[in-house]
Amino acid sequence: MRSPLDVLASPRRREILRLVWSEERAAGEIHRALGDVTFGAVSQQLRALLGGGLLAVRDEGRRRLYRARREALGPVGRALEEMWTDALYRLTLQAELEESRRGPRPRGRHRRRPPKRRGKP
Repeated sequence: MRSPLDVLASPRRREILRLVWSEERAAGEIHRALGDVTFGAVSQQLRALLGGGLLAVRDEGRRRLYRARREALGPVGRALEEMWTDALYRLTLQAELEESRRGPRPRGRHRRRPPKRRGKP
């Protein structure tokens, strides 16, 4: 089990938590709201949030409905709520999500270009 603060380190997980903060949502709804990630990636993030004790899940027929466990966060939950209403937070989140979408820079050998030959005038 991961600590709640470790789980919240991911901007994607914070965004999912924001989506389920006030109302239950199915995984498909969460996936559509995020738009730029695969359903499998959303499922991984939901598992991490569940493992950190930050989400509750309830089965309704074939659907699983997720909601935030606000009590699990205590005063941190109130701080998150205040952040989510702040325009600067939304801008910061977009930048973090964009950075995480790119992934790490590839580590390969850099080819050295041969020096340019100067021709005779």
